[in-house]
Amino acid sequence: MPAVHRIGAVVVAAVIAVFGILGFADGLDFFSTEGERILGLSSNGLLSTISVVTAAVLVAAAVRGPRIASTVMIVVGVLFLVSALANLAVLNTDLNVLAFRFPNVVFSVVAGLVLLILGAYGRVSGNLPPDSPYAHPDDDDDRAVADDEYPSTPEEFRAEQAMREAEVAVVQHTATPDQQRRVAAMAAAHSRAERRRVWLSFDEGSGGAA
Repeated sequence: MPAVHRIGAVVVAAVIAVFGILGFADGLDFFSTEGERILGLSSNGLLSTISVVTAAVLVAAAVRGPRIASTVMIVVGVLFLVSALANLAVLNTDLNVLAFRFPNVVFSVVAGLVLLILGAYGRVSGNLPPDSPYAHPDDDDDRAVADDEYPSTPEEFRAEQAMREAEVAVVQHTATPDQQRRVAAMAAAHSRAERRRVWLSFDEGSGGAA
């Protein structure tokens, strides 16, 4: 899975870089709104520069690691989609500073979706494998600790029921002196298991929690 993010970033970067470098090789006007054909798309000097810079960012992210590559691909993918919408709105106008034509819009949408899919791959799903950079090895340990909070014996289940009844009775001002003492003692406990131990300590004749 980490390889998907790194290889995906490099492959997309290569395509974008070729497009940008060919634009430089043709000596395109930097701010021309007409543009010239490069690999079936329209381009100018500014778009070529942005393409090369974007490719460099993707490659740098891939070198840094899969987590960074994934994040950068998602961000760049969103920017591609925003660019497609923004440039579609200014086609054939003086504001078309990137010399976009409709094929450029289609390419931006496709590239943006590819980047989003590759960047999100294995990141937004559950049951991640251990080698995923987004897996949390401590999750199982945390669940194990949480499971210890639940009663596991008949005595503990009875204690839980009695605890709830006592707490309700205290709120309703109908608690017996014994229930009041137990609930007051449990107030110092910080976990469900600790509260249960405090309750059971009264049954053991200890007179309360130590």
